[in-house]
Amino acid sequence: MNVLDSFRLDGRLALVTGSSAGLGLAIARGLAQAGARVVLNGRDAARLAQAEAQLRGEGLDVMSRGFDVTERAAVDAAIAGIERDLGAIEILVNNAGIQRRAPFQDFAQADWQELMRTNLDSVFQVGQAVARCMIPRGRGRIINICSVMSELGRPGIVPYTASKGAVKMLTKGMAVDLGPLGINVNGIGPGYFKTELNRKLIDDPAFSGWLVGRTPSRRWGEVEELAGAAVFLASEAGRFVNGHILYVDGGLTASV
Repeated sequence: MNVLDSFRLDGRLALVTGSSAGLGLAIARGLAQAGARVVLNGRDAARLAQAEAQLRGEGLDVMSRGFDVTERAAVDAAIAGIERDLGAIEILVNNAGIQRRAPFQDFAQADWQELMRTNLDSVFQVGQAVARCMIPRGRGRIINICSVMSELGRPGIVPYTASKGAVKMLTKGMAVDLGPLGINVNGIGPGYFKTELNRKLIDDPAFSGWLVGRTPSRRWGEVEELAGAAVFLASEAGRFVNGHILYVDGGLTASV
């Protein structure tokens, strides 16, 4: 196989959670541009429909399924429905996540629980449901979205850091259990990207100045720059990569 051909995903069905906007939408677009049939997911029906229409307007093969990744019964029903109606899920990207900010001593218990359900429990639940479908087929790719906060700490986001550190280790554990069954499990650790979720930070001159100065590439990331990593890990080009966290961060985690 030509090395460039090994990056193609023609005809493979991919599910990307939390993909109605931001990094998830960019990853979904990249997978579809590489030839995958992509299922978008989100909880906001209007935003999900808008994202689907946008990518379809670009000539991409996408569809959507709205379900709550924090609800186990909803996850199991949705995965069963996708497998029945659309075909075998060959690629899963666990991207759904939220952020809550407060000093550790002031962080509300309810916010902690919501963040852990969304950022960590969903990865386990969707990952397990899809893996159970992949195992009899003896193949599959699972990509969990981690963060530079899987490695670093920042003020005011202790629970987020804890959740992403846990996703990193969940990814490694999944790779160990599922690798012998033909399923590769890897993570992507995004740095700071220009998304609506980061709008307040982008507009904060003090923070943006600190970030640009700390990042060896001396800039924020653009969302489309994350797609290549996902395509690589989802494709035959990455078939011997397993249990790895690929940081796409402009060198932030390499800097001191």
